[in-house]
Parts: sequence; structure tokens; C-alpha cells
Amino acid sequence: MARPSVYEFAGGEPAFLALAHAVTERCIADPELNHAFSQGMSPRHDENLAAYLAEVFGGPKTYSGSLGGHSGMLAIHAGHGTPAEWGDRFAACFIQALDDAELPEDEEFRGLLREYIHWATREVNRYGPVGAQVEPDRPMPRWSWQGLESEER
Repeated sequence: MARPSVYEFAGGEPAFLALAHAVTERCIADPELNHAFSQGMSPRHDENLAAYLAEVFGGPKTYSGSLGGHSGMLAIHAGHGTPAEWGDRFAACFIQALDDAELPEDEEFRGLLREYIHWATREVNRYGPVGAQVEPDRPMPRWSWQGLESEER
């Protein structure tokens, strides 16, 4: 029997939506991140974040199909002069949100998500400096149980 994708193991769309809500709540409660999370955020932020994360971990390609894929996500965060340490704060919120969202407590699963978020925050931080531009059509990262598998176009 084939092992389920990380997306399926997590609990599919409802699990990623719960995670997105929990991450947002944690970031709003953070004294540094709350400013960014209280300014002009899309009313569909949590749904969009859930769709992005779901796609990364083997779910439907909804984010790429309607929100610009990886380049679209990076462009939202690029060029704001965001302090690099916010990446670590965001990662901490994400990791704590795994419990809040009641995602599986499986050690391998949790380790993989921690590995992903540390990779992802470094990726986003590269575009943080004022004036940073995102190349169009950046490949969408794909994570499996083995970690970063590919970045698909």
C-alpha cells in the first residue's frame, strides 16, 4: 500500500485551513509580526495560505491555478524591507500553530513541516530588501516525505 502524500496524512484541505488560521492568529498575537498582519491583508489570506501550503505538500494546484504560484506568493512579500529576523518569528508561530491546529503529532511529519518552514522563511527573506523583485514563473516547491523534491514550473 502506498504511503499517503504529506497533504493527505495531514488531513487534507480542512487541516491546512486550520493550520493557516492558527498561523495567522499566532502572528497577530506576536508583538513584532502583528503590524504586518494587521495591514492590508487579503480577506482571503487564510484560505490563500492554506491553498499554497496544501499545494506544496501534494494537494491540489489551486494556488498556482488562480494566485500566481510561487512567484505570486513571493511577490506579495517582496520589497517591503522586512527584517530578516521576522522569518524566525514566523517559523516559531508556524511550529506552535501545528499544535493549535491539532495536526498529527507524528515525529516524522512534524520534523518535515519544521524543515519546510525554515526553508520557506529563508526563501521569502531573500526577497525582503526594499526594491527586491521576483522573477516571473518561479517554480512551485514540492515537498514529500523525503523533503524538497522539486520546484515545478
